[in-house]
Amino acid sequence: MRNPIRYSPEIEHPEEEEEQTTRLLCRALTEILDTTSGNYGHAVRAVHAKSHGLIEASFEILPDLPFELAQGLFAQPGSHPALIRISTNPGDLLPDSVSVPRGLALKILEVEGERLPGAEGRTQDFVMANAPAFAAPDAASFLRSLNRLARTTDQATWAKVALSAVLRGAEKALESVGGESALLKTMGGAPNVHPLGETYFSQTAFRHGGFVAKYQLVPVSGSLVRHRGEEIPVAGAQDALRERVAHDMTEGGVWEFRAQLCRDLETMPVEDPSVVWSEDESPFVTVARLTAPPQPGWSEARAQAVDDQRRFSVWTGLAAHRPLGAINRVRRETYKLSADYRAAFNRCPVQEPEKVSLP
Repeated sequence: MRNPIRYSPEIEHPEEEEEQTTRLLCRALTEILDTTSGNYGHAVRAVHAKSHGLIEASFEILPDLPFELAQGLFAQPGSHPALIRISTNPGDLLPDSVSVPRGLALKILEVEGERLPGAEGRTQDFVMANAPAFAAPDAASFLRSLNRLARTTDQATWAKVALSAVLRGAEKALESVGGESALLKTMGGAPNVHPLGETYFSQTAFRHGGFVAKYQLVPVSGSLVRHRGEEIPVAGAQDALRERVAHDMTEGGVWEFRAQLCRDLETMPVEDPSVVWSEDESPFVTVARLTAPPQPGWSEARAQAVDDQRRFSVWTGLAAHRPLGAINRVRRETYKLSADYRAAFNRCPVQEPEKVSLP
C-alpha cells in the first residue's frame, strides 16, 4: 500500500469559471427558497429541507490512532457532544412516497483549534449522503442538477409522487442487470430504505491535518444494522420515515466514523467527487465512535430547535479539515446563502450551539 498523500494547497486546481458558477448556483438556490417560503410562509433549507431524524449523541475519538490518522480533530482522544440530522435532498417538504437519497449531517461540539475562515463557534460539521460518490463530477454539472431541482420545486406533489414511482421501477430494473443511475435516484428513483440502516459518505475530499481523506459513517450496533437495506412502506404516508426513526431510536444506536486516506491523486482525485476511491488502494479505518442513547428520534419540538435554529456546512469547522475540490469550493457561499435566507425570513437567528440539549 502506498504512503498517504501529504496535504498541500497545490493539490487543488480551481477553474476560472467557478466564481460565475457559484453566482448561478446562488441564483438557483434563491429561486427554490423564494418558491418554498412563499408556499409555506416559512423558510426551509434550499436542499435537504425535510428532516427525518434529529438525534443527540456523543462522538468518541479513539485512542492510539496511527500518526497519519491522528490528525486535526482526531489528534487527541476524548468525547464530544454531537448532533445528528437525517434528511432527504429536495428543497421542498414532500411526502415520503417521493423517494430520494438520504443525507446525514453531523455536528460535533467543544472542538478546539484554528478555524476555517468565517467559521463561527467551536463546532465541526460533516455533511454526508448514502452513496460513496457525488452525483456531479464538477461545479458546472452540479449547477445543471440544481437547475433541474429548481424547475421541479413548484410542480404539483401528485405529479412528483407518480414520477417517483416510475423512476423507482426504472432504477430497480437497471440494478437487476448490474447498473445504477445517480440521476434516477436523485430525481426520485432511490429505494425507500430505512435511514438508520444506511452507510453515509462525505463523497468529497477534505484536508485531514497533514494528509487528505474522505469520511464514512457506518451503523454497527444491532439496533441499527438490522435495518440495513430495509425498505419502509410509504404508500399514502406523508411522514413514514420520521415515524420509523422516532420509534426505532428509542433503542439507541452506535455508528463508527471512518477515514479513508488519499494515496494516489490520479486514481483518488480530489477535484472529481464522482470517482469512488478504491478501498483496495486505501481502506476506511475507524477513528471515532458515535453513540446515541435511547431517545425519540424525531419530534415537532426537536424540528423547531434544529431545523430552524441550526445550520450544517462543510465550511464550519477546523482549518485542519478544510473542504477540498470544486464542489466544496462552490458550497461555501451556497450554504451560507441558505442559512442567511432562513434567518432573515423567519426572523430567527441561526447560530452555532454551545451544547446539545434536544427537547
